[in-house]
Amino acid sequence: QVQLVESGGGSVQTGGSLRLSCAASGRTLSDYAMGWFRQAPGKEREFVAAVSWSRGTTNYADSMKGRFTISRDNAKSTVYLQMNSLKAEDTAVYYCAAKWGTYSGYYGLYEYWGQGTQVTVSS
Repeated sequence: QVQLVESGGGSVQTGGSLRLSCAASGRTLSDYAMGWFRQAPGKEREFVAAVSWSRGTTNYADSMKGRFTISRDNAKSTVYLQMNSLKAEDTAVYYCAAKWGTYSGYYGLYEYWGQGTQVTVSS
């Protein structure tokens, strides 16, 4: 089992920044890829970014490149999502997820999920 706890969500104005955190515990994480997804009301869960726990290799959804940065701190077993230049369309619940092996942009392949954290961007 892998337990994931997100934090750092909140309300911010357009153009602002937020940093989300995902604290992981449980199994050895080095074999896992960690992903961030988001889901807006009435929409399907959407891939945001992922990082390989062992190698630190990162992947992003095209629409997030240049604005979002995913990183991990092995010592703290924590994954971060730095979000800059936020837009109203970034409003969603953001989820942290873990998948054994390499990353995937498909949420259905992730085995473990956090409870989600709300991000609201307003003008």
